Amino acid sequence: MAWAQAQVPPAPAGAPAAIPGALDRAFSSLSPGEGPGLSLSLQLLLVMGLLTILPSLILMMTSFTRILVVLAILRQALGLQQSPPNQVLIGLSLFLSLFVMAPTLEQVNARAIVPYSNGTMNAEQAIANAGQEFHKFMVRQTRERDLTMFAQMANAPRFRSGEEIPFSILLPAFVTSELKTAFQIGFMLFLPFLVIDLVVSSVLMSLGMMMMSPMIVSLPFKLLLFVLVDGWALLMGSLAASFG
Repeated sequence: MAWAQAQVPPAPAGAPAAIPGALDRAFSSLSPGEGPGLSLSLQLLLVMGLLTILPSLILMMTSFTRILVVLAILRQALGLQQSPPNQVLIGLSLFLSLFVMAPTLEQVNARAIVPYSNGTMNAEQAIANAGQEFHKFMVRQTRERDLTMFAQMANAPRFRSGEEIPFSILLPAFVTSELKTAFQIGFMLFLPFLVIDLVVSSVLMSLGMMMMSPMIVSLPFKLLLFVLVDGWALLMGSLAASFG
């Protein structure tokens, strides 16, 4: 039959490549050895796995963790249960993280994204250059004590400079240091509001109003204090300056 004998015309020279070919080219720079490439299903599985863990890696390698924990502690100190909501805290933490990470992201763009887009650098080198910039940021923000602790647990030799610290040691040390710093800032935030709670509780006790919750009475005074000192601007500025 005529329709059965008809052949599919070849694709024009300028047509975009198919998905398997694009994935093969993308992974060819990561596997320099010769031989058959990865199957399409394995390539897609690898891509989906990387996309799954990439957000967690990016968030753990930036200032996002410290900022979000501090904002959550502030909400707890004010006695507010759902205000601001979690979406607002996450969005505020994300935008402030972009502000804090702007110098690092500019270096990543100049040393990795632009050269890779121009075709002057392969994917492996671009990832390495981007990793170096995040590595520098994390080393600056990590306490030496935390680095020493994880290096000893890994039986790693003594590092002569921060550039020699592998990510396997730097990442947990950085997250531990960020949580410690966030809790220290949170403790300082809690103190003035704790004083208000104690004063209100003592006044209610002296008036014999033991059945009234001190949290309800102290909440307006906490909000008033926070607004009078311009708490949001003060907190945002202090958080950004803590990464200096």
